[in-house]
Amino acid sequence: MKDMGDKTEAGIEFIDVLKRYGDDPAAVPAVKGISFEVPKGSLTTILGPSGCGKTTTLRMIAGLETPTAGRILIGGQDVTTLGPSQRNVSMMFQSYALFPHMDVIENVMYGLRMSGVPVETARLRAGETLRNVGLVGFDTRLPSELSGGQQQRVALARALVLEPAVLLFDEPLSNLDARLRREMRDEIRSLQQRLSLTVAYVTHDQSEALAVSDHIIVMDHGVIAQRGTPEALYEAPASEFVAGFMGEAMLFPAVVEPGGTVAVGPLRISPRAGSPTGGAVKVAVRPEAWIIGPPGAGLAARLAKASYLGSCFEYTFETEIGHVFVVSPELGRGLVVGSDVGLGLRRHGVSVVRAN
Repeated sequence: MKDMGDKTEAGIEFIDVLKRYGDDPAAVPAVKGISFEVPKGSLTTILGPSGCGKTTTLRMIAGLETPTAGRILIGGQDVTTLGPSQRNVSMMFQSYALFPHMDVIENVMYGLRMSGVPVETARLRAGETLRNVGLVGFDTRLPSELSGGQQQRVALARALVLEPAVLLFDEPLSNLDARLRREMRDEIRSLQQRLSLTVAYVTHDQSEALAVSDHIIVMDHGVIAQRGTPEALYEAPASEFVAGFMGEAMLFPAVVEPGGTVAVGPLRISPRAGSPTGGAVKVAVRPEAWIIGPPGAGLAARLAKASYLGSCFEYTFETEIGHVFVVSPELGRGLVVGSDVGLGLRRHGVSVVRAN
């Protein structure tokens, strides 16, 4: 995996980029002086809740918004003041934006024709790109005759046919059902890896980000809360916000004891290197991190609620540290509401974080 700090391999680079809408210098910026890199040939996801600045960041990469301050480089070239047509960037929108009166091949050819590519050359390139995204035999269909997944592939082909230096995705899967989302995220990831595309991908869906990304940038209120590999952000979130946003986690007040051990009720945790050791801290626990044992071991718990989901049980326990939510794959021995157990913790899925 490429190092995010390797400047010679940066496909996209933001340097102290700030974006403020309007002329009032006292207005709160949508993006507050952020710096990051998207390594060449990688897929980096910009993740965060609504209003965090992620779409504004993507639009600045595309040239659809101009930074108030800072610099943007693509492939080492300063593109801060360049328009979209001068950046060799393609963007795939949430709505697909297909022309309803054009058939599939015409939609995919459109950008090439606008760039002056001869019609036969454009048709050949469009046909090859449609094959790359698994759409053979659909050339003469109208968008209205396609399923949502097929429209998604046409929009992807239209972006890819321009052979951009950078490909941008803005919530590309939000209009699809759960099964199609899984299929298309796998398709996008496979194409990105096979063609060594440099991709910036915006979503608010944590599982989608974990599934497709080489790197993830988590944004909150216009700043970067944390960035790193999917594994690093899930296993070692730096703050209460990131822990809660990167998948499901419960947060419990904790105390750092002399020697560095962290106490959560009767449980003791040895924090990872780099975990906060001063100030207010919490322990973030993923539902799969709990170990259900016999009464008298670990944290005393009584089962308050149980749900069978086919692949696992979901349990809610009452304990001295509050309600605890547990996901258990042990289908052979379901617990009865009212059962007393002892709860312990695995190392996986447990993090010490700064309290907000």
